[in-house]
Amino acid sequence: MKKNIFTCTLFLLISLCSYSQNPSGLEDRAYWIDVLTKIADPVLDNMSKGELKKNMPVETISGALNPSNTRTTHLEALGRLLVGIAPWLELGPDGTDEGKLRDKYIRLMILSIDNGFNPQSPDYLNFIVTRQPLVDAAFFCQGILRAPKQIWGNLSDETRQNVLNALQQIRKIKPIESNWLLFSAMVEVTLLELTGECNMEPVNYAIMRFKEWYKGDGWYGDGADLHMDYYNSYVIHPMLLDVLEVMQKHAKGEEEFYQLEKKRFTRYAEQQERMISPDGAYPVIGRSIAYRFGTFHVLSQAALKDLLPTSVVKAQVRCALTAVIKRHMSVEGNFDAKGWLTLGFAGHQPQIAERYISTGSLYLCTAVFAALGLPAIDEFWDTTYAEWTGKKIWSGNPDVKLDKAIKP
Repeated sequence: MKKNIFTCTLFLLISLCSYSQNPSGLEDRAYWIDVLTKIADPVLDNMSKGELKKNMPVETISGALNPSNTRTTHLEALGRLLVGIAPWLELGPDGTDEGKLRDKYIRLMILSIDNGFNPQSPDYLNFIVTRQPLVDAAFFCQGILRAPKQIWGNLSDETRQNVLNALQQIRKIKPIESNWLLFSAMVEVTLLELTGECNMEPVNYAIMRFKEWYKGDGWYGDGADLHMDYYNSYVIHPMLLDVLEVMQKHAKGEEEFYQLEKKRFTRYAEQQERMISPDGAYPVIGRSIAYRFGTFHVLSQAALKDLLPTSVVKAQVRCALTAVIKRHMSVEGNFDAKGWLTLGFAGHQPQIAERYISTGSLYLCTAVFAALGLPAIDEFWDTTYAEWTGKKIWSGNPDVKLDKAIKP
């Protein structure tokens, strides 16, 4: 696909950034948009034409097609991409070059959803075979909640009904006792938001369990046990917070837990900011590391929702996340010859992928771009370069604050 004028402008800005040790916030924003749209293009270009299943590769750890992966990977690609791109799209079209680019991607996403949920489309998605559709319908729902005007508001009545029909099928899938409980909860609160009705039993059960599974200092167990991985960021905190927010909006209770979760969310974001080294690297631990910079879902969402700790300013989060994204993107092999994401953490490393991960799974990396939902005039973007904690402390900068655990 030919690059439009705005994308060409982005490349110019990015080139300038490469010669600037401390790029401006608007240069960072241009870079984020370029990376996000590069990741999104193969999915949306193909699915908007009803050609996703025809053209999307399905890479797995074995290198062979796994029937389970082939049945679910396309829903994964759409749902996970929507989570990351939705906050940016929700800003809507306007007369600026960026606003015109958003208009293009809103239209592509609408067409893709039309095809994915239309039973007559060659790209009609799987909502019933295996348990996996529950996971990615939940991510899709989370994306819808993040773009209620520009995505849900622009769907046709027919497509809206197709989505609701699919969610009725999805809600029959029983989750396992882990972060999966939040997937069922997310589907139900999305139905509540869209229709005014839902089954609160899965929602209340998930909340009860996560109250029990809290381990302290911002960390929840993934089930009864604590897992040293990034699922608190991929799923647990973002979905728990979003579920509780919908509950508050519809007067469904849990006000006290909602306030507590915001504090825990903020603490976990504070820890994530401190995990980023001076060069943009961070600990590679736990499962699903093939989601790449999606690891920082919570930190980016904290900036978007104004839930950053007082010890952290928005500019240092922007600069830290930009360093992370650039560190990943500096390695060859993240994309195949046609622009699809490949299995790997830094480049193409298929052996680091679990059996449940395939090409579509990888699009959860876009969760790092949640802060693009902040307009360009927001302090996050409209400020000069700032060092993040890791860069400050390793350079001997005295302006570093104590790090303390939270009690609740």
